[in-house]
Amino acid sequence: MARARLRDLGLRTGQLPPGPLNAITDVAGVRVGHATVVHDAPAVARTGVTAIWPAGGDIWTNAVTAGFHSFNGNGEMTGTIWLEEQGLLATPVCITNTHSVGVVRDAVIAYAVRERVPRPWLLPVVAETYDGWLSEADRFPVMTAHAFAALDGATGGAVAEGCVGGGTGMICHEFKGGIGTASRVAATGAGTWTVGALVQANYGSRDLLRVDGVPVGREIGRDVVPSHRDGPAGGGSIIVVLATDAPLVPIQCQRLARRATVGLAWVGGIGANGSGDIFLAFSTGNRVPLDAPVSQVRMIGPDQMTTLFEAAAEATEEAIVNALTAAETTTGRSGRTVHALPLDRLQDVMRRYRRIE
Repeated sequence: MARARLRDLGLRTGQLPPGPLNAITDVAGVRVGHATVVHDAPAVARTGVTAIWPAGGDIWTNAVTAGFHSFNGNGEMTGTIWLEEQGLLATPVCITNTHSVGVVRDAVIAYAVRERVPRPWLLPVVAETYDGWLSEADRFPVMTAHAFAALDGATGGAVAEGCVGGGTGMICHEFKGGIGTASRVAATGAGTWTVGALVQANYGSRDLLRVDGVPVGREIGRDVVPSHRDGPAGGGSIIVVLATDAPLVPIQCQRLARRATVGLAWVGGIGANGSGDIFLAFSTGNRVPLDAPVSQVRMIGPDQMTTLFEAAAEATEEAIVNALTAAETTTGRSGRTVHALPLDRLQDVMRRYRRIE
């Protein structure tokens, strides 16, 4: 059965409506690009880089408000100390594998130099999850050119999902994982806003996997689809990037980022000790010129945040499932194979639980 997004399978999660693309790019100005690195020589590579532009090319000097949350900190997202201090994001965001964070971080700076960005220094935001089960991560296959390709190739519109970019070698709930995205439209008393999520999913135990509350991981157990592991699993990591056009100040972005935890939990993530679960949220509803002595910013009222929280949780949940339904069975280093979630079996299970529309 051809790989498909969750809603293409006749399934849905949550209550709020998605945006037109059901993707993080439903937030105007957000662009996503991937560079996928797949080869078997001189080393086995199943890896890559995913780049997210929060706004246009002026992001370097015209920042967006932002905040982050670490649910479990066995992972890395560079630039977060300054992000927490200042509350502003003024670079693109990249996601890659654990051993390539340094080269991608440096590549973002080199990219800014190439573009003659008028900034004396940069602290880019680059996050990671580990793909060493399928890819020879210690051979460092990701290079500066790959980060440049992801940044240069970023576009609006539909976002490629599954085994692409930084998600190429990732594993989720003992099925093939990777990149996923989704969005929600939130009607509040302050206006109607969009919240989009993009995830790099590389975490979780099979037994805990749920789709719309259905225990899919137990219904499609290791006796049905083999796991890549012989024993219990549950480590790994997930990066979640949330974007919204709602006008939020930095502390509100931080609060929004925390709600990715709810969406992760709905799918079956528990923040295992070996997991790096790190979430970033930014708002395009405020643009802050870095050289302005005074900037005017807006914020929606605290009581209006609840629907945005729901949107963030729902978008995160569906983005993770989209990563699973899009990803394909992959064989990598030492002949290891990670199987994709079988979509026909998923539909059968959801039909038995009366979730098929």
